[in-house]
Amino acid sequence: MPRHGGSRLAYLGVTNAFALLRLLPLSDRDKDVEILALRHQITVLERQLGKTRPRFSPGDRVFLAALLHRLPVTALRRFRLLVSPETVLRRHRDLLARCHTARSRPKRPGRPRTVRSIRLLVLRLARENPAWGYRRIHGELLVLGIKVAASTVWQILKDAGIDPAHERASTTWSAFLRSQAEALLACDFFETSTLSGTRLYVLAVIEHTSRRIRVLGVTAHPTASWLAQAARNLVMDLEEEGRHVRFLIRDRHGKYGQAFDAVLADAGIQGVLSGVRIPRMNAIMERRLRTCRRELLDRTLIRNQRHLLHALREYEKFYNTHRPHQGIANARPLQPLPQPATDQAILTHLDIRRRQRLGGILNEYHQAA
Repeated sequence: MPRHGGSRLAYLGVTNAFALLRLLPLSDRDKDVEILALRHQITVLERQLGKTRPRFSPGDRVFLAALLHRLPVTALRRFRLLVSPETVLRRHRDLLARCHTARSRPKRPGRPRTVRSIRLLVLRLARENPAWGYRRIHGELLVLGIKVAASTVWQILKDAGIDPAHERASTTWSAFLRSQAEALLACDFFETSTLSGTRLYVLAVIEHTSRRIRVLGVTAHPTASWLAQAARNLVMDLEEEGRHVRFLIRDRHGKYGQAFDAVLADAGIQGVLSGVRIPRMNAIMERRLRTCRRELLDRTLIRNQRHLLHALREYEKFYNTHRPHQGIANARPLQPLPQPATDQAILTHLDIRRRQRLGGILNEYHQAA
């Protein structure tokens, strides 16, 4: 109850105590006359208020409830009151309930909030392991020497809006590519035309983990036997380098043929087909082809098949040994980034040399030895 309500209740108690003392010397006749006068005043007040109900302060409600709660309902119904007998009794019950609630309130606060670092660790484990439920995360915390209840882990995940494990355990395409990048290749055909209008087809492969490209060949007629031989050459190159590849992403074009897939299957490489008209499922290869067109083919007049193969080999060396790639933190596929120069004398007097490839279409820059 507010502080001013408590003061008013004390005031009502004192004034009514003095009123009771004033009634002691009065005779029964005088008391009956005063009761009739008070009842008449209540009638006048009700007539003036009409349908407007009088408003009682919390102190008034408590005082009336404490004064009248011991009387039976039949007696209360005979009284001339501004409230109904049921209201008086209900207010008395509410008063007892509030008192009981105040006495039952615990003296000490509840269980302290989980440490922020533990909450962040739980969310990290759930994010990095979508198949883990709250009990699996709870077990991992115990292994790490962190003792919390399994229900606490469940509550942390629920408050963060993280769905149960069976609803978030499905693997997305991007998550599959990241998890299998070390053993994943992607291939695709792209075509270009010579000055005479001859259409040439290029088959290229890219490694997801290093972004290294391999030009497998150029032909005007991509037959099944030519593609099978290109697959054999790829498998031999991988074996010489000690590379273990499990998957190769390609589109659903019929020109690959069964022989192409058979050669890869014999080497333990499983073909993964992209969706129909969904180039984003082979996005890394698609970006590589667009880059090759923008940096090389759109700036070169191709004379014949031999000229195209030479230009692609030069671009392959440039792409794998010099060109930085944002997907691998601006490193080169076959060469890591050098250590940053810290010598102030070298930074003050830079000596940068240019090396041109394909007549200046591609430029490489190096510091002079």
